[in-house]
Amino acid sequence: MALDMHDFPRTPPKDFGSARRQPGAVALWLFLVCAMLLVMIVLGGATRLTGSGLSIMEWAPLLGALPPVSEVEWQRLFSLYKSIPQYTLLHPDMDLSGFQRIFWLEWIHRLWGRLLGVVFLVPLVWFWARGRIERELRGRLVVVFLVGGLQGAVGWFMVASGFFADSTAVSAYRLVIHLGLALLLYAVVLWTALSLWRPLPAPGAADGGARRIAAAACMVIVLTILAGGFVAGLHAGRTFNSFPLMDGRLVPADYASLTPFWRNFTENVAAVQFDHRLLASLSLLAALAAGAAGRRLPGLHPARRALAALIGLIATQYALGVTTLLLVVPVALAVAHQAVAVLVLTAALAALHALRAPPQVAS
Repeated sequence: MALDMHDFPRTPPKDFGSARRQPGAVALWLFLVCAMLLVMIVLGGATRLTGSGLSIMEWAPLLGALPPVSEVEWQRLFSLYKSIPQYTLLHPDMDLSGFQRIFWLEWIHRLWGRLLGVVFLVPLVWFWARGRIERELRGRLVVVFLVGGLQGAVGWFMVASGFFADSTAVSAYRLVIHLGLALLLYAVVLWTALSLWRPLPAPGAADGGARRIAAAACMVIVLTILAGGFVAGLHAGRTFNSFPLMDGRLVPADYASLTPFWRNFTENVAAVQFDHRLLASLSLLAALAAGAAGRRLPGLHPARRALAALIGLIATQYALGVTTLLLVVPVALAVAHQAVAVLVLTAALAALHALRAPPQVAS
């Protein structure tokens, strides 16, 4: 008798969620966490652009949630700030009201991080106690919470680098570590939420070519964002404010001025900005290639929609980046540039998730 492939049982999918446990509420909670992580990343960019990140020179994970309430406390904190090079070299004329303006932005950034921890932990405990979280998912969520707490320590490690002699900003290396860890947390939470929301791939998703191109686009996008971290850390956007040429050249004359050569990728302003431009262009091309490959999918396939969103977002991001450069980094545009970067990554991950291979048939 001929056997049809449907006669064979399918291996249960490894994605998390089941109808019995109704994972929709858990997915919505994780999508909320993603939204808060996006805000956190944008707030971090704003504190860097305004020089606010060094205004709080104490790391107090619990007591730091309380703002200063007396003139004596304000003066004490201002005195601490006066002891670092950022004040003496950049803001020697700053008064208390000026200090309060940069202080509040950094305080809100840190407070948002604390709220994010609460919004993650409390529902995690509640869903866990009610049996709404699959056993396979519990370890991942615990690790996410622990890494989120570690991110606070990494943030302080970054801020402390701005207290060194003759330093008026944080270390670019530590900034990129902090940014990279934030992106990793965001990606893991988003992927988990998507897996709960859509446990099985949509029909027609087994397009290996589109999946490989989307994966490559996702990797180039991540590299572009991390390269942007070095641009931010070195304030490289305030030089070579022309496009597409840099001082009249496609490749700047002093691209390889540092030795050993690898230092140019992270410490040479000209090379760092050129590399960011190059990676951004490659990201745009990769997104267009993924969109073209995705046209083979059915019209209403979620991957097609995600790829269309990716192309629109990355085109917007490219235009924002060029405009920010030409206008010499206005704060509002630079913050928007960082926010859209996370949205670009979101669309790339959503497309890659929708293109994942279907569960294998048991032999």
